[in-house]
Amino acid sequence: MTSKEVLYASSENAEDSGLKKVIDLTAKMGRRWEANQDIRCISGKLAIFTGNLNYEHETFQAKMMKLTTILLLILISTPGILTAQVQQRQSVFLENNWKFSKGDFEHAEKVDFEDSGWETVSVPHDWAIYGPFDKEVDKQVVAISQNNEQEASEKTGRTGALPHIGDGWYRTGFQLPELDEGSRILVVFEGAMSDPEVFVNGEKAGEWGYGYAYFNLDITDLVKSGENNLLAVHLSPKPLSSRWYPGAGLFRKVRILVLPENHFQLWGTFVTTPFVSDSLAKINIKTKVEGKNLRLETVLKDADGNVLATETETTLFGNEFEQNIALENPRLWSPESPVLYYAESKLYDESGRLQDEQTTRFGIRTISYKAGEGFKLNGKVRKFKGVCLHHDLGPLGAAVNKAALRRQIQLMKDMGADAIRSAHNMPSLEQLELCDEMGMLFLAESFDEWKKPKVKNGYNRFFDEYHEKDIVNLVRATRNHPCIVMWSSGNEVPDQHGSEGVKRAKRLQDIFHREDPTRPVTVGMDQVKAVMASGFGAIVDVPGLNYRTHLYEEAFERFPQGLLLGSETASTVSSRGIYKFPVEQAVGKMYDDGQVSSYDLEYCNWSNLPEDDAVLQDDKDWVIGEFVWTGFDYLGEPTPYDQYWPSRSSYFGICDLAGLPKDRYYWYKSRWDTKESTLHILPHWNWEGKEGDTIPVFVYSSYNSAELFVNGKSKGVRTKNKDSKLERYRLMWNNVVYEPGELKVVAFNEDGQPAEEKIIRTSGTPHRIVLEPDRSTIQADGKDISFVTVSVVDKNGIPCPTATNQLIFEVKGNGNYRAACNGDATSLELFHKPTMKLFSGKLVVLVQSTKKPGDIALQVKGKELQTAKMIIQSK
Repeated sequence: MTSKEVLYASSENAEDSGLKKVIDLTAKMGRRWEANQDIRCISGKLAIFTGNLNYEHETFQAKMMKLTTILLLILISTPGILTAQVQQRQSVFLENNWKFSKGDFEHAEKVDFEDSGWETVSVPHDWAIYGPFDKEVDKQVVAISQNNEQEASEKTGRTGALPHIGDGWYRTGFQLPELDEGSRILVVFEGAMSDPEVFVNGEKAGEWGYGYAYFNLDITDLVKSGENNLLAVHLSPKPLSSRWYPGAGLFRKVRILVLPENHFQLWGTFVTTPFVSDSLAKINIKTKVEGKNLRLETVLKDADGNVLATETETTLFGNEFEQNIALENPRLWSPESPVLYYAESKLYDESGRLQDEQTTRFGIRTISYKAGEGFKLNGKVRKFKGVCLHHDLGPLGAAVNKAALRRQIQLMKDMGADAIRSAHNMPSLEQLELCDEMGMLFLAESFDEWKKPKVKNGYNRFFDEYHEKDIVNLVRATRNHPCIVMWSSGNEVPDQHGSEGVKRAKRLQDIFHREDPTRPVTVGMDQVKAVMASGFGAIVDVPGLNYRTHLYEEAFERFPQGLLLGSETASTVSSRGIYKFPVEQAVGKMYDDGQVSSYDLEYCNWSNLPEDDAVLQDDKDWVIGEFVWTGFDYLGEPTPYDQYWPSRSSYFGICDLAGLPKDRYYWYKSRWDTKESTLHILPHWNWEGKEGDTIPVFVYSSYNSAELFVNGKSKGVRTKNKDSKLERYRLMWNNVVYEPGELKVVAFNEDGQPAEEKIIRTSGTPHRIVLEPDRSTIQADGKDISFVTVSVVDKNGIPCPTATNQLIFEVKGNGNYRAACNGDATSLELFHKPTMKLFSGKLVVLVQSTKKPGDIALQVKGKELQTAKMIIQSK
């Protein structure tokens, strides 16, 4: 060997235990020493640049053994070698042992403030979801312009009638290690509702505006190295600040990030795939760092940890490395095949000492939006089968929970949906992670307001100061998620009128383009005539229309882009399991019980039937898809009952607030789900007192025709009719006379042969309780949740669709009762109390794990009902 040759060693190929220890220690130190050899750490291995020793005729192990004594002497004779490591990056989520109290407390930011009487909570946390419901909380006298109202009137429940307004304080301690000189400490918030002020050790570290925004503060000069530190956060959600339930508190994660002097910038890595073919993909990685004379090593791995490619770069352009890595035979990300890759990056100084490391998850896929082609994913045309989702999780409120998000996404995928729009706010990072993993396209929205207000204390307060900072943080924090295929800079903003609005739209879009040139930008536009006249709609990358189906053709002719997106569609309203007579199309119809008919024929004065959108989606190539309002009911905005009390949540959902599918779920499934057949009958068949009355029967089915039977007597065959808007997507028997018993539908295949049947029966008196968990095994992490659907059946096992029994829940063992929800928008029962009434025969109980593995026992009982018990395993 000559002095230019390198001998690499790692603990994996060192048989001698002494040598193994030397290599492990030396690699960990990342040190370089001058002896007869030049020793340094490269890629986690020990590199020995040989000097005067002659190894020419020796085996690898002999060569390494000959060096053992020299290396041990170096380790022993070098003072302080065991403590000479570079400060390691640490990211610590602050989850438990927060102290919380609602109120404006003087000096609550101080270390010596007495908080022993405060409530101990975990973060994420929403203080408002625990209620009580109170119409005075958010009573407003206002004309809602989005609802085409001209005169102000008293509104209740618009933001959920829950106590989200006022001051709240959070306090927690965090321990820091002894810090190296040059280390930086950040506190990172993924959302804080709202107007957060942040204090560290009694001193103000900074503040922010928008409750949904990700932001971070450098607190290096305020912390104490090697000691306990105090983090205090003051939140003050304002009245008249939202059009729906915003929640209140530290509703998303908070973490402390410890960075070495030379480090990767937070949110500073951007992975793109500018070239993709079947055989080769170009992976472009731009990485922003702090420091000089650095070397970046990146290893690409698949989900199983296999190394696929490596790249080293030493050239910094300003503070950014750029790497282009060839990846052979790439597997592409899509909703049908959500394949993910990992870029493991390590940062070294000029002596070869490891400075920082990070892992970035990404996917390989291509997107395009072109006139005449529409939207293409990986070169194939497809239309968005999407839903809009507000951020609240029903009975959990705004507090992020991954199990609840996973359930939402799975229900939508099972329906056949392939896309989600975060309406009208920045999404949680957990939601995006799940969409990456589960395969769900994502339209990431930013604001519901710009400069012109919809509500007095909305985002208009922050627009001038924060709009660029908020967009920059949104894009940089989330742009490596392959699920995101489009940005939205706003929803139904009043700025759609006039030249100033056009300038703002252009300004916001330019910021998105600067931060991410790979994705287009849309705006949800409801003032279609105005955006045609002003040019607003012409400058948006992808024009998004909210409703206004009657203007699609004109907008397509007027706008230059050659395509349109249904950024918000339908807003058909319904209450699960509730049916009203006579059955007819109705606009804004209200009933004495505060419910809406589930025949799916009722909508608002600004919205429409789902069929209106379906015809455009199916018949117009230039319509590239839709996002239905909404996938789930959400707290607040109880249209059409915003003047009716009690009503405190929406009726727009395809699923109700508990996540139970309404009838309309199967209407969309019959169109969107290409894997499984759909056959669904409505209404239920329990109509005591209506014997002899007409009860129309609808069937939502993927089959083209079917025959209906009542107690064995045929009511005729119905076939879908493309020339009739309603009959194109529904099979309808409008003149069925009710008689108790059995309702059966038989569907026919394309050859006219019976292919599938569905039966519903009239039930008797509720007799026993039935429990159906979405998962019977959950993780013992203190966060995971099993969602248990609770229903009742009669003595013959027939479901009771009109049951309203009061039930009581008890959880024992290694889990806790978390909440319950029945989907009734008029219910004032508190979610966290262990009792609730059934609504239309069902409700959902949430059982949460502890951090101790073992069995969790759930018991549900009710008066004059057989008690139900089940075991959920926590592992």
